[in-house]
Amino acid sequence: MKQTILFALLSCATVFVACRKDHDTDTETPVSPTEGTREQFTLDSIYLYAKEIYLWYDALPDYTTFNPRQYATGSNVLTNYEKELYVITQLKTNPSTGYSYEYSGYAGTPKYSFIDDGSLTGGRLGTVSLADKGDDFGLSLSASSDIRIRYVNPNSPAAQAGLQRGFKVTQINGTAVSTSNTSFIEAALNSNSISMTIVDNNGTTGKVNLTKSNYSTNPVMKDTVLTAGSQKVGYLAYSRFSVLSSSQTPLESAFSKFVASGVTSLIIDLRYNGGGYTTTAEELVNLIAPSTLNGKTMYTEYFNQLLQDGKAPILKQQVYLDANGNTVQYNGHTATYADLDYSVSGNTYKFSKAGSLNGVKQVVFIVSGNTASASELVINSLKPYLTVKLVGSQTYGKPVGFFGVKIDAYTVYMSNFYMQNANGDGDYFQGMTPDIAASDDVTHDFGDANETCIAAALSYLAGSGRMGAATAVAPIIHMGPVPFSGMIEDRLHTK
Repeated sequence: MKQTILFALLSCATVFVACRKDHDTDTETPVSPTEGTREQFTLDSIYLYAKEIYLWYDALPDYTTFNPRQYATGSNVLTNYEKELYVITQLKTNPSTGYSYEYSGYAGTPKYSFIDDGSLTGGRLGTVSLADKGDDFGLSLSASSDIRIRYVNPNSPAAQAGLQRGFKVTQINGTAVSTSNTSFIEAALNSNSISMTIVDNNGTTGKVNLTKSNYSTNPVMKDTVLTAGSQKVGYLAYSRFSVLSSSQTPLESAFSKFVASGVTSLIIDLRYNGGGYTTTAEELVNLIAPSTLNGKTMYTEYFNQLLQDGKAPILKQQVYLDANGNTVQYNGHTATYADLDYSVSGNTYKFSKAGSLNGVKQVVFIVSGNTASASELVINSLKPYLTVKLVGSQTYGKPVGFFGVKIDAYTVYMSNFYMQNANGDGDYFQGMTPDIAASDDVTHDFGDANETCIAAALSYLAGSGRMGAATAVAPIIHMGPVPFSGMIEDRLHTK
């Protein structure tokens, strides 16, 4: 089976497409103009790709009615493209909510789809890449009753300075900080250097100076073994489903520790994990699941009917690359995305046990509104087979994923497939509701048994089955880098 890393599409040739009737299929698309500016052709292409590969393509009107070129109205062409994509994503209504499937609550911003111009400044791809490469201070802050460090990326400048989640920040660049000057804090975090006065978790005050730099980090923020009653509980805080070659070793190392300690339950902390590669999500599922599940259905991806029926000829414009970034020969020609298998059977994934942890019967996931995509996929895939509980707050709600298509200088990620577990469940567009509500306690580090969410999980695992009302806190404002949000399919293969 040939594989591809879909981010490699960034290297594909520029694509401009004029619509026409394709005589190899019964798909007929209204003709678009053959003349125009570069911007107009790009606007055309975004619409034309959506008309064939977007999950909810059937809600799009014909070319003349939609009129893609009407969005060429401003001097910033990327903004114009984003306006068009937003309109496309709002056309299909979710009957259970009355809103579009991609309604985000933010004007002009789809919940799932986005356009990447390669700068990563929009935050949808994050300041730490899915190859675990960072270019920042390596920390994020939160404002509630005071200013706290929300997380620190391993090996980052912040980590090298000894900073940890839970430390209080009292001054930045000599200015006292509070919840009333978060805009100042954001500006400081966007600079190239920063000075902070902090109070650590022992009450000791100190000062640190940080400079942004390039670094390689670790998606496992913390792994430890905790106790719940008589049980040994493996705890894992995991930040992103980075490319498997980066995530696999730290994940397997953590689970080896769990095996050696004889853990019988797990707490998987995904409260800040916005997703990543489905391949890596499968690795985590297979590390958790017992070997008795081998060969059983983990989940299935459902592409739109045109893709399943091979009626998306526009994908002939997208060259298919293997895992090494090389082209592939298929039936005597260079393979394109039109040659890939979008069938249900070809996109049903099975359990295949990884590691030697086999005795786990209960898994508690710590979640929040930042828990999305591949994180939700892991939870949903395990639900038919294990006792799975959620602690925290409502998840983001993203049971869809995408592959990127190259259009001009941009890579467009529009929702391409919908996912269901072995029970046919996948309708969590509004997020997953926690079984135990608990506040995100930024005053304690990851792995600390006194942290509110971890304490709730341990209480459940110890046998109480519930926890009292979560401690009331002020609304939390997050400041600093925005993590990647999305789910990328990197195992598409030729038919």
